[in-house]
Amino acid sequence: MKNENSFPPILCGLLICGALPGMAVAAEATPAQVVEALEGTFGVHPGERRNHIKGLCAEGEFIGDKAARPYSSSALFSGKPVPVIARFSVAGGNPKAPDTAKSARGLALEFRLPGDKLQHITMINTPMFGAAHPQTFLDSILALKPDPATGKPDPEKMKAFKASHPDNLAQATFFQENNPPTSYANSAYFGIHTFKFIDKRKRPTLVRWRFVPRDGEKRLSDEEMKTAGTDFLATALLERVKKSPVQWDMIVTIGKAGDPEDNPTLSWPEGRKEIHAGVLTIKSAQAQEAGKCAPINFDPLVMAEGIAPTNDPILLFRSPSYAVSFAKRMSGK
Repeated sequence: MKNENSFPPILCGLLICGALPGMAVAAEATPAQVVEALEGTFGVHPGERRNHIKGLCAEGEFIGDKAARPYSSSALFSGKPVPVIARFSVAGGNPKAPDTAKSARGLALEFRLPGDKLQHITMINTPMFGAAHPQTFLDSILALKPDPATGKPDPEKMKAFKASHPDNLAQATFFQENNPPTSYANSAYFGIHTFKFIDKRKRPTLVRWRFVPRDGEKRLSDEEMKTAGTDFLATALLERVKKSPVQWDMIVTIGKAGDPEDNPTLSWPEGRKEIHAGVLTIKSAQAQEAGKCAPINFDPLVMAEGIAPTNDPILLFRSPSYAVSFAKRMSGK
């Protein structure tokens, strides 16, 4: 079941995408250009997020596992409960996007550590990202802009985008081959980027992480896709948390020298060491208009001691892009 402004899955799940290393890039996208392109394609919804506009808030806690402590000095892994403000979302800037759309689902977390320190983790439910350079996201949004005559993206522009941006292929293929989850509670979420765990002796370790649902991963069948409706995700989570808390296991993959560090479109080789780093528990959920997540800018570069970014250009571009969107949202624009 499709809604207006429901677009094909070339739109990656976060705020930016990009081009493969070595690929010719005509110009470098700027955060302002990206936000303006989102507004041009999806419209301006004053006071709302420019991407992942549709979502809901949740609250809970995280308890870290001792297995992570040799790698990171973060208070996240102290073993003590850490309060969490969460936001579940659907990718894109259309507040009426159907929950059956083959696009990304997001999970953003704000961990409230001791001493008023914060740790943000923002994730999507695909194991790879849609690009390796910010310019591609700008190009994808421009390609998605509806033709005034049809109200839909121009097929020729879409075709040209796909042909010129092979870095989008892996994620687009994932969307084509995998139906959306039946619930936010039945989806895994991936950090996408490579990060660094920093231990007490200031030694770095390359890591990637994912959150795996204890409710199990479940996707809509092709038949369910036809009848699920447009707004079942929020309802499903609100009903689920009334029964009991919902939990995800944080699984951290330990990288080795030579593993892709600055390209989130590339997966790491199979067989890397993995550790169980903790458990996320969601205890309640609320409509985002009334929830604590509403005013939060889930900037992924908000990090406390013990976790650090890599030089991934996508990761580094997200912070200023989020800032542009946040400033407009807070000013009521």
